[in-house]
Amino acid sequence: MKKVIPYIIGHIQLEELPGGEAFAIAPGQAYFFSCWWRQVPLGQFFIEQEEVFDAQVLEKKIFDAIEPALRWYCAAAGLAPTDYRSLLLQKRYTDFAMLLDTTLAAYAAVAADTVDVSVIICTRNRPDDLQRCLQSLATQTCQPREIIVVDNAPSDDSTRLLVEQYPAIRYYKEPRGGLSIARNAGLRIATSQLVAFTDDDVSLHPLWLYHVAETFRKPGVYAMTGLVLPAALDTESQQLFEKEWSFNNGYCDRSYDSAYFRGSLAKGPKVWEIGAGANMAFRRGVFDTAGFFDERLGAGAAGCSEDSEMWYRILAAGLEIRYNPRAVVYHEHRKELTALFRQLFSYMRGHTAAALIQQQQIQEAGYRRYLYHKLTKSYLPLLVKNVFRHPFRYKMLQIQVRGIFSGVLFYMRNRNKPPQTNLT
Repeated sequence: MKKVIPYIIGHIQLEELPGGEAFAIAPGQAYFFSCWWRQVPLGQFFIEQEEVFDAQVLEKKIFDAIEPALRWYCAAAGLAPTDYRSLLLQKRYTDFAMLLDTTLAAYAAVAADTVDVSVIICTRNRPDDLQRCLQSLATQTCQPREIIVVDNAPSDDSTRLLVEQYPAIRYYKEPRGGLSIARNAGLRIATSQLVAFTDDDVSLHPLWLYHVAETFRKPGVYAMTGLVLPAALDTESQQLFEKEWSFNNGYCDRSYDSAYFRGSLAKGPKVWEIGAGANMAFRRGVFDTAGFFDERLGAGAAGCSEDSEMWYRILAAGLEIRYNPRAVVYHEHRKELTALFRQLFSYMRGHTAAALIQQQQIQEAGYRRYLYHKLTKSYLPLLVKNVFRHPFRYKMLQIQVRGIFSGVLFYMRNRNKPPQTNLT
């Protein structure tokens, strides 16, 4: 069995160039680098164990990673595309830095002391994870008006005892199990105009909340998601998840609106690509239009996709969702393969159930066709191809196919149940 080499996670601060040699790439080591310019994330890349690097090759790798974002920022600033590559490869670092400052000047953070945001964290029996999340909230450049911890059907008092150490944090015990139920409970007691959700297994970049609030300065934006980076890539499970099923949605701003929704309705809008529930926020009033989270979906029910199904309803109402990569969180992926297998099964189960619920809402949506093609044109041929060649890959595919069939059965059993069971 091949030994798993942990990836060293590094953050390249481009303003600290010159010199690829400054990154001290060690032979035989694996790396995951994210690239930043004055707190603005611009790209990422892997260095595998067997790759050989020198300073020039590394600088080319950096530029290839950040070029898409630089093009987007140039276009957003109304600037002509500039040859950053030649400046970097010629080691003209001062000129390179001046161009980046010009291009990204509008995104320099000017943080307020407090923003009108309620941050909701739903948790169950994971006080150590929750404590790390709360500590990262305490280091935010600007603070939320309130923090709410929803203790979801706990089997002990560990969460309550932890939250009691933070007098400013509101604690709420929700006895009914299920992530959507917990999120809805948090929504019902939140008092701010903006509501942000994160998970207990997430740590937050110090400017996360600032950029969450910044996204809603545009009046027409009703929901947002942000960039999710890995907190660690030590195990095979964590590395597989990041490379195959990452929460990362890229380093360029994106808008999802009624044009996107109408244009993709016939094939089934891929709302699951909008972002991750571990890093999302809403205008409080959008829930009056779109409703609360569907309690048939999410962890503790179908398995997942309560977030993307909510985005589907927001888009169906003609409202805009933004993806803002400057709002950054770091997620602790599952460490063990057995946990990853359970996660993949739950993801495909919830994904399938949500797609069929979305089809039920709008009959013209193409989700039945999407699921049929996903199963018959993708998964089943790959299963046959890998049954003898790649037993591990075969097992991963088998788990996902089982998740699809389980999701169909879950939908059939629960399609007539109300999406929310406690509206008071």
